[in-house]
Amino acid sequence: MFEYINCPWLEPEIMDVVRLFGAQDEKFGHYFDYSGGKYYNCIEYGGEFYDFENYADTFDEVEFRRYAKRFSKLSFYKVLSAAKGVNYPYGALTGIRPTKLAYQEMTAGRDFEKLFKELCVSEENIAHVGNVIMTQKNIYDDFGGQDLFVSLPFCPTKCEYCSFITAPITKTAHLVDDYIGCLEREIASLAPIISRPKSIYVGGGTPFAISAPQLERVLRAISALNLPAVEYTVEAGRPDTFTDEKLSLLKDFGVTRVCVNPQSFIDATLEKIGRKHTAAETFAAYEMAAKYGFDINIDLIAGLADEGAEQFGYSLDCAISLNPANITVHTLSLKSGAKLKEECSRLDVRGIGEMISLSRCRLTKAGYSPYYMYRQKYQAGGWENCGWCKDGKASVYNVDVMEERADNVAVGANAISKRVFGGGERIERYASPKDIPSYIAKLDKIIEERRKLFE
Repeated sequence: MFEYINCPWLEPEIMDVVRLFGAQDEKFGHYFDYSGGKYYNCIEYGGEFYDFENYADTFDEVEFRRYAKRFSKLSFYKVLSAAKGVNYPYGALTGIRPTKLAYQEMTAGRDFEKLFKELCVSEENIAHVGNVIMTQKNIYDDFGGQDLFVSLPFCPTKCEYCSFITAPITKTAHLVDDYIGCLEREIASLAPIISRPKSIYVGGGTPFAISAPQLERVLRAISALNLPAVEYTVEAGRPDTFTDEKLSLLKDFGVTRVCVNPQSFIDATLEKIGRKHTAAETFAAYEMAAKYGFDINIDLIAGLADEGAEQFGYSLDCAISLNPANITVHTLSLKSGAKLKEECSRLDVRGIGEMISLSRCRLTKAGYSPYYMYRQKYQAGGWENCGWCKDGKASVYNVDVMEERADNVAVGANAISKRVFGGGERIERYASPKDIPSYIAKLDKIIEERRKLFE
């Protein structure tokens, strides 16, 4: 990989760009220098040397390192883009939240569009980021408070692209009651911590994979906190787990929003990715949930299995026809721990850019606006995940979590609590164990460590 590099601490950032172009097995040399506001990068690649100079005022070590990483990545992006004849939609911007960088520029009194152009982000995506910022404004401006997350990491089966700790419920059923007992204790311990609740989110996995009586125990524990009425989401999950009994429970406990997550409306695709439901069951689950008056989110993934733009467009049209409050469009990503990552090292999805363009065009035409977005490493085509909403239906929880505008108080296995300081300039985290037996065994320590984080 690197035949020489004089600043090894830049290597992880540079590698994000190198992997984007699938060049991780090629040879590079890199020399970096800084003096008087000038950042100098020299790259050796393919028997040639490439020199780049960038300028920025630097006031402290943190800012120096930020610019050093930015300009090094940009230099490698320009070299590889020219050599490969490829431009990616977000250019050298490899961070997971483009909006966060845009907000940093705006707070500093600068035009984020200028920076994004320098980083080779396409005009279309610069406009897309601007639209997200405009849609989420009212939620973004309400800084502070707490969002509550409750983890139910159980699923009927594990999909090929999934990296969560979930295992088939048939293998973990014996742990569910003990796990919920721990959740009850953990949730009860939050009473002194949650002073200004903004939202509640019960996520998975597939929360509806557990039985109705077990789900009721979780909802009752949350209810015992006596929180005021806020946005309350249960990520119910796969259509084949929906029942009237469970939906009625949600309504009784004040839930306002549910997620129906088909990922695709094509049966052949669902079978290939390890799902045990059909598109017909998705329509049935949606109708079942709609009669209770919930705001409903539908999740789709662009780039699944052998789907092309035509098949993805069909799923998109199916989702739009149901007229949900939210539609979330994910781009397929390789994730550590997922079966898909074991089978391939790089995604090369036919027509992925056309799929994302289709989603933007058709969702906008149907009255949806983009309201939050984030990006992941190893994402097909360098695209993004984006949530779309009807007017006034943006999810507070999703905006708060992605933009880090409130404390996140998270309970359960693999839950990560975050405390936000100084307007978002500093964030401290506490992560619970990922696997369920370890979580159960360490519950007392988890409760104490979270108390210290928020005291």
